[in-house]
Amino acid sequence: MQTPVYIVGAGPGDPDLITLKGARLLREAEVVVHAGSLVHPKILEHCQPGCELHDSAVLNLEQICDLMVTHWKAGRRIVRLHSGDSSIYGATTEQTNILDKAGVPWEIVPGVSSFQAAAAVLGAELTLPGISQSVILTRAEGRSSPMPVGEKLADLGRHQATLCLFLSASLGSKIQQDLLPAYGEDCPVAVVLRATWEDQRVFRCDLKDLAATLKENKITKTAMIIVGRALAKQGEASKLYDAAFSHGYRKAATRP
Repeated sequence: MQTPVYIVGAGPGDPDLITLKGARLLREAEVVVHAGSLVHPKILEHCQPGCELHDSAVLNLEQICDLMVTHWKAGRRIVRLHSGDSSIYGATTEQTNILDKAGVPWEIVPGVSSFQAAAAVLGAELTLPGISQSVILTRAEGRSSPMPVGEKLADLGRHQATLCLFLSASLGSKIQQDLLPAYGEDCPVAVVLRATWEDQRVFRCDLKDLAATLKENKITKTAMIIVGRALAKQGEASKLYDAAFSHGYRKAATRP
């Protein structure tokens, strides 16, 4: 039986952060269409000798999908390699819609997202009891990326959840303007540039200084911006491991 086209998340950068399944599919692939500007080149070392590699950075949507459809119809094993996880700003749906119309089966293999990698680099838990129990994955609104009604940063900021901002490093002033009323000037912010890559850099500041921090360090892309008081690491302790808290696996300890 013909294998599907596998859409694989390569992870945020560090070659070791691709999943075991993703690495296995790369070893088995005869054709790999990869996001060359975002996927670490060492990840392609999983590919077998003779594997046909195509860098999607120089291709448009139709060319990418034509490649996958043509090679699938020729009976070849194909991997479409995305950066991070393809479920977040991955342009996945537009590709799978075309594959569906062509009668080509596909399967998604998840990857580690850049927001998870950035949190790991920061040593941060994004959901601290008493501080934030929600994480919002979003982006700042730009001219080429209008936001749906109710999803503008000012609207989302009212929740005071931990915000992870993708694709927004060039919009520092707008982020400040939209979030200051809800989060306050002293709200902690972290900017992780190229998380888990060899040239990774980390910047911390208060929200009121975000635009200046981005400008001074010439950061305009490939950065994850995290906003929220969970970054201060001063939340309450979880009840799960509290000796006085009972649950299905443990009885509460009796205090003397």
